[in-house]
Amino acid sequence: PPAINNPPPPNNPWQGGPGSGGGPPPQEPPPQKEGSPPPPPGGDEGGGGVALKKEIGLLSACGIIVGNIIGSGIFVSPRGVLGNAGSVGVALAVWAATGVVTALGALCYAELGATIPKSGGDYAYVKDIFGGMAGFLRLWISVLVIYPTNQAVIALTFASYVLRPLFPAGGAPEPGLRLLAAACLLLLTWLNSASVRAATRLQDACTAGKLLALAVIVAAGAWRLAAGHAGWLRPPLSFWWLQPPEAGRVALAFLQGSFAYGGWNFLNYVTEELVEPERNLPRAIFISIPLVTAVYVLANVAYVTAMTPYELLQSDAVAVTFGEKALGPLAWLMPAAVALSTFGGVNGSLFTCSRLFYAGAREGQLPALLAMIHLRRRTPIPALLVTCVSTLLMLVTGDTYTLISYVGFANHIWYGVAVAGLLVLRWREPRRPRPIRVPLVLPGLYLLLWGALGVLALLREPLACGVGLAVTAAGAPVYLLALRPRSKPPALQRAVASLTRLGQQLCLVVYPHSDPQPHSAPQSAPHGDPKGRGEEQQPLAAQPHN
Repeated sequence: PPAINNPPPPNNPWQGGPGSGGGPPPQEPPPQKEGSPPPPPGGDEGGGGVALKKEIGLLSACGIIVGNIIGSGIFVSPRGVLGNAGSVGVALAVWAATGVVTALGALCYAELGATIPKSGGDYAYVKDIFGGMAGFLRLWISVLVIYPTNQAVIALTFASYVLRPLFPAGGAPEPGLRLLAAACLLLLTWLNSASVRAATRLQDACTAGKLLALAVIVAAGAWRLAAGHAGWLRPPLSFWWLQPPEAGRVALAFLQGSFAYGGWNFLNYVTEELVEPERNLPRAIFISIPLVTAVYVLANVAYVTAMTPYELLQSDAVAVTFGEKALGPLAWLMPAAVALSTFGGVNGSLFTCSRLFYAGAREGQLPALLAMIHLRRRTPIPALLVTCVSTLLMLVTGDTYTLISYVGFANHIWYGVAVAGLLVLRWREPRRPRPIRVPLVLPGLYLLLWGALGVLALLREPLACGVGLAVTAAGAPVYLLALRPRSKPPALQRAVASLTRLGQQLCLVVYPHSDPQPHSAPQSAPHGDPKGRGEEQQPLAAQPHN
């Protein structure tokens, strides 16, 4: 193919400028072979360049939300929620209330996503509203710890349940677990690099499989209820305190439940690939969040029909224990369901995390190579590869579960910062177009509830919450030292530029078009392209970034 000579995004301190090897200036297009169509007119107005494809419809959008929320959480979090809530009735109330709080946050994110239609989710919103340092701190905690550790844990959960039938007694050996988890990550990274459509279709299939498995749990629970196994659901047993009630523990129960609801904001990370986001974003939220909340509450009701609260608290795999007690010969469904659920969870997390890398690079806060996409497949291959490598590194580390508990509090603090940004944007830019506009009472109520829960959790577990805040704050000196200086040493600029060009040649990627406009009226077919296939006939050299 001809040389890839598109310049990097402007003002990116990770990329050298002209004269330092940081990407040559725009050049004349390469000579065309005889009979090949000429390139489209230069500049952005001509429709040249490549951009992320808008291929995510309403069904796939619902699949992304449901598929990312329903992971391993519903199969392992009930133990933590019940243990902190103190009684069955309060635990069920916590599951329902957490769904309501999640819905409030998702609706606020819908307005943010339509007002600031950028991929990158809350990172993009925080950066646009509060400035570069706030955005970088959100990016720092996300790409350094949160997403790699979450993906590593989900992949290990997938491996453990796949190998469980082969090692029913003592459990699978640790090296085997980590190798299978690594194979899962490599396979899904290849799939996401090959095709956005294939990745979203896999997500749809995994989502359907997970819902089917949860439907089996709910149906078995309904059958047991009809058979009279409702002892712990009837007062006064439903509010029989397993331990003395405490407000701080209830707040921790909410945070445990929020782990199971994690992923509700993932659709905002791929806004630019969503068809008609101003319509499909709120529709997907209205469909997905109530569906997940109902499934979670009914699944926990089903668990209690087959297990006493004490048995549930002793179980390391609640769904497997439920299957052994309630499903009889169909007990094998539960390990299979958890494996399918976590496989889809890794796929969805890779899909969205790579878009966060892409957004950070496009904003100049990560190396420019991570913002580039494949010329034909339109997928962010460099970002996917970095996501995969960082997750593989987490697989060989120690106790990633403890690390997740440390950063979980900080993650939820950033949800509140993004929702607070909605109020700031309303005050600062009241005339800004807002395709979606939520009542101000929703962000106010969300901030009130989540702030109260955060304070109670901080008072109850100051060490875990404090470490999460400390990891976030550690990004501030990195930002001041690496991103604020206007000039970089020439040797560093040349090295970064050389690595960027090498990455482009290896991955066949270019910086994307700034405004793809995929649904604009078709232009007349260029000479030599009577069928007007347009974007399939673009030359390999992308147009300069505007």
